[in-house]
Amino acid sequence: MLRGLVLDYAGVLTDAGASELLDVLERARSVGIRTALLSNAASGRPVRRSLSAYFDEQVFSGEVGVAKPDREVFLLTADLLGVPADACVFVDDAARNVAGAVAAGMVGVHHSSVSETLTELAVLFPSLRLP
Repeated sequence: MLRGLVLDYAGVLTDAGASELLDVLERARSVGIRTALLSNAASGRPVRRSLSAYFDEQVFSGEVGVAKPDREVFLLTADLLGVPADACVFVDDAARNVAGAVAAGMVGVHHSSVSETLTELAVLFPSLRLP
């Protein structure tokens, strides 16, 4: 059973229509799915406060010393969520990063558009009852 949802920032949450993904994150948290932001940014200061309502954890590569696609950053993120990696879904617009997450045991979703990502998340998380 999937219990964690991890999203990249740039290219996913900066995409047109990303507010729909934020709605999914709110819904996920309301049903007990743990959420994390995982970014290769040097620091989270510019986005940390504005997105804190949507994420249980925020992981920035520059702060933890390991970057995507290194499997260790995915394992670290899952550990911070308190969810095994194989119970997490990772969403990123970079195929290389998705492959790294899959190598770490996560389910990978390659983001190309908000609508396609929403369709995949609806299948992976039926309890969210996404449109």
